[in-house]
Amino acid sequence: MTRKGNLMAEISSLAKLKVPLGSQEIELQQIDHAEGGMSLMRIRIREGKRFTIFDIDPSTAREWAMEMQKWADQQDATAHE
Repeated sequence: MTRKGNLMAEISSLAKLKVPLGSQEIELQQIDHAEGGMSLMRIRIREGKRFTIFDIDPSTAREWAMEMQKWADQQDATAHE
């Protein structure tokens, strides 16, 4: 849990990935705020000692996932040509 002012947010780990070529570590987390409202997905990318963090809404997560899936599918198709 994290504290922001007097309010608490619960953070749950969803997945952890390691990028083989760059050694980045990617963690996906769900953030549920104590005051309610929309849950967010946190994407934490660790590169050495540096972190990049995105908090995104479900709509953005869905669009991002679709674009990543399209790209991966195209790479698979190209590899099999």
